[in-house]
Amino acid sequence: MKKVEELAKYLVKTSYEDLSKEAISALKIRLLDSLGCAIGALGHPTIENIKLLIKDFGGSPLSSLIGGGKTSPERAAFYNGALIRFLDFNDSFLAKNETCHPSDNIGAILAAGEYAKASGKQFLIALACGYQVQCHLSEVAPVRDKGFDHTTQGAYAAAAGVSKVLGLDENKTANAIAISGVTNNALRVTRTGKLSNWKGLAYPYTASSATLAAFLAYREITGPLEIFEGNKGFMHSIAGKFEASWTKKGLNYVLKTIIKKYNAEIHSQSTLESILQLKKQYRIDPGEIRHVHIEIFDVAFKIIGGGEEGEKKNIRTKEEADHSLPYMVAAALLDNEVTPRQYDPKRIVKKDIQILLKKVHIVPSVAFSKKFPKEMHTKIVVTMENNQTYKIEAKDYEGFTTKPMTWEHAHAKFTLLTKSRLSQKLSDQITECILRLEEGTICELTNLLRNI
Repeated sequence: MKKVEELAKYLVKTSYEDLSKEAISALKIRLLDSLGCAIGALGHPTIENIKLLIKDFGGSPLSSLIGGGKTSPERAAFYNGALIRFLDFNDSFLAKNETCHPSDNIGAILAAGEYAKASGKQFLIALACGYQVQCHLSEVAPVRDKGFDHTTQGAYAAAAGVSKVLGLDENKTANAIAISGVTNNALRVTRTGKLSNWKGLAYPYTASSATLAAFLAYREITGPLEIFEGNKGFMHSIAGKFEASWTKKGLNYVLKTIIKKYNAEIHSQSTLESILQLKKQYRIDPGEIRHVHIEIFDVAFKIIGGGEEGEKKNIRTKEEADHSLPYMVAAALLDNEVTPRQYDPKRIVKKDIQILLKKVHIVPSVAFSKKFPKEMHTKIVVTMENNQTYKIEAKDYEGFTTKPMTWEHAHAKFTLLTKSRLSQKLSDQITECILRLEEGTICELTNLLRNI
């Protein structure tokens, strides 16, 4: 049996009953969190340009767009996925050599689930499968250091989730995953150097392609079933040989994912929580800071600290700002928060933040690096103009696996992101629908989202 067939067999055999109560609760929290991110992104020029393109192209009105309208499932997958991802505020999974955002699969599974008129239970098990595939592949088959993007594993995860919610059999599921996997091998350059809009659109594009792959398989189109182990396949060309263990037991990878407390790249979270605590405790005046010295684990240094993925002090756009630890630390010190407001173009170029971010110096720590991903260790020393120093050290934050985000805190974040868009009545309806999702259908939720 081919490895993709083993995966397909596992996916088809899973059922809602295999989910633990803890996993169901975690999936609902992440759905609420992700939809809050999506609603908070409505109206941004980049999102509006995508919606205009969808309007120009049309598409059979089979799946809802968050904020209004309907289109074909693969286009809805792209648009809704773009909304979820745009703010860079959705969840993450940390493996030793890979970081991904499993909630990026929600847009595709939502669109396909509405097409299939899936129940809430069917949606939840499909979403759990997407999480399981993406997180496990990130652990056993990392590709970042080989120059490929984490959306590469996402091609398998999104196809798995969409196939599950469509109810495809083993053969069709295997072909859907094979088509998607062979097609979507994205380059890591998306997230290095000068960042572009594509940083937030790469996964929605992959998920859209995966949705199309599942519908092609549904219509009997076949793909290369030796996608993993075959000649010039994923192992041979990209990941190297690995062993993936697909079992029914657990489906609890969602419990290993973490949620962002701050609107910032995931590896920054413990540092931002710490710098805000330090400022509050000592009433630090940002205008009197001489420099900020930060020790952090190597992955954070590489991605957001000025390491191999590019310098982080020449900041002019949102995409650069939310992947620059110097910028985010400066924003926290000056504004006492890191929310979508800190990425307004006018805020980014202001003199105060541009001056302060250049005073932030970051170095990798070998000791902290050894503790990652079980810890997100950070040490901060702030030196003032009068030579007074303030120090703080932390290894996690609220939202990490050691301090999971509760429904109440996720709801508070949802409210913060959506209060300018939703009436209290609609906000309550969406929240209640998610809370009781297993009792209804996914169309009940998409109808509410379409009427924002």
